[in-house]
Amino acid sequence: MKMKRSIWASLGVVAALVMTLPLLHSCGIYSFTGTSIDPSVKTVTINYFEYLAPKVNPSLSNQMTEALQEKFLKLTKLELVDIDGDLEFIGSITGYDVKAASVTANEQVAQNRLTVTVKVDFINRKFPEENQEGKSFSAYQDFDATQSIDAVEATLCEDIVEQLCEDIFNGTVANW
Repeated sequence: MKMKRSIWASLGVVAALVMTLPLLHSCGIYSFTGTSIDPSVKTVTINYFEYLAPKVNPSLSNQMTEALQEKFLKLTKLELVDIDGDLEFIGSITGYDVKAASVTANEQVAQNRLTVTVKVDFINRKFPEENQEGKSFSAYQDFDATQSIDAVEATLCEDIVEQLCEDIFNGTVANW
């Protein structure tokens, strides 16, 4: 008798979950990617990230712009448009610095740190109260001081751009 009850109880829990999931999804506010984009928001514009940092990395603007566009296409149902999206991102790369991250007992640099800083204006045309102006995001990667920045720059920048995109996404549409 106990076995029959536990099977029916389990089936009841499964049935309740199955009926609840469509309700959560249909409200449009919650998604499994963590976004809280209202269903009335349909489009996004991600403008080219202007490069304003004193030290030049000629490919970083393209890399940053394309990575953020890709993130939104993968994680949301928003359509990417060139101008006047319901959501709009205007960004610039304001910092690109290499500095010592750690020093040995002999006062020699053991690790260097590449830090990239971006400034982002987030415009929500449907819900202007969510707009964010001049929000700064930074990410860094450390590398061994025996390596030149030229040798590791591409790999470091990939990781940094990925982290920046994650932070921008979470700081705007995921409301984290």
